[in-house]
Amino acid sequence: MKNIPGTKNFIHVIVILTVVVFFIMFLVTGVFPASAKEFLPPTYEHTTNFYIGYGEPDLYASVIGDMELKRGETRDVKIVISNRGVLYGAKSAQGVGTSKTKQALAMREMEYESLRTVAYGVKATLVSNSEYIDVDPTTNSQTIEKIFPGQLPDDPLVFTLKVSDKAPAGVYMLSLPLVYEYKKDIRMTMGSTNIMGLPDADHATYFQTANKTLTIPLIIEPEPRLSVTNVSGQIPTGGKAVINVTYTNMGELPATDAVARIIAMKPLSCERSIQTLGTIDPGFSKTASFVISAEREAVVKTYGLDSEIKYIDTDGDIAYSRNMKVDVTVTLAKQKLNITAIAIAGIILTLIVLISKNILRSMNQKKRGIE
Repeated sequence: MKNIPGTKNFIHVIVILTVVVFFIMFLVTGVFPASAKEFLPPTYEHTTNFYIGYGEPDLYASVIGDMELKRGETRDVKIVISNRGVLYGAKSAQGVGTSKTKQALAMREMEYESLRTVAYGVKATLVSNSEYIDVDPTTNSQTIEKIFPGQLPDDPLVFTLKVSDKAPAGVYMLSLPLVYEYKKDIRMTMGSTNIMGLPDADHATYFQTANKTLTIPLIIEPEPRLSVTNVSGQIPTGGKAVINVTYTNMGELPATDAVARIIAMKPLSCERSIQTLGTIDPGFSKTASFVISAEREAVVKTYGLDSEIKYIDTDGDIAYSRNMKVDVTVTLAKQKLNITAIAIAGIILTLIVLISKNILRSMNQKKRGIE
């Protein structure tokens, strides 16, 4: 097929316009895809490859501080992503002969190949696989511009974790998927990019997207987990009653020398707000009896009183349970008969009877006199 005159120049113009339009589009929108670099690399036919390099990034994660959390705790966890990538070497893809120009280009390509172990645009997403561990959605996904081998990032990644107060003790494995890019292939342009309007691009870089999933262990410490499991008794308005509160240890360790405390505020009051329970072993319960009074003006409803337990942990230290709610119901007091009122009513009734008898007697006497 014969070439039409001017066809090559026309194709070159189209290529240049395509590149220009591409960059104008992203400059206007301000959005660059993850794989977009300084320019679109030319096709292989416009490049020359002198070496084939071997090696790529190898990413690892380490936690600053410990990963032992307690139930109900919210904590910022700092994670450092490191790169242990190794450049194993390169082999010649083609000879350079005695050409000093090619020798210089080959040496320059080797310099570029040495950067193939750098990880670019690293996106790290911390994922919890347990319903008891939540990762704050505002911190669960973060990025690092680049990570060089043997160098630590200036700042660690900070993720916010929240542990449920119902989480069983044990080891939880969090997933940390990483998505990044690295320079898969470097090729010299030999000045051929002039036709694309990129005279300063002496080489072309072809990036490869890679991913790796790391695991971050998290430990929930075993400890006593005390809860209010039963409340019995009702308080009449203007009176007092014994309220029995049952505390159960739903944790893994015993609570030694446990002392229960209840906090009652107006219109309720407690005569002895502290009760000794003794040791509560895992899976067992202890009941404390509190005498609680209600004012006469107390509203008839259920009141939530605060309660906590102080105990000695397995390390011999004083520890406190989380705040627990004790629901106490105040009922309307039964109406008692008023003795004074009964006495007055009896007197009035007696007077009525006496008066009635006198009236009848008088009427009878008058009737006999008439007869």
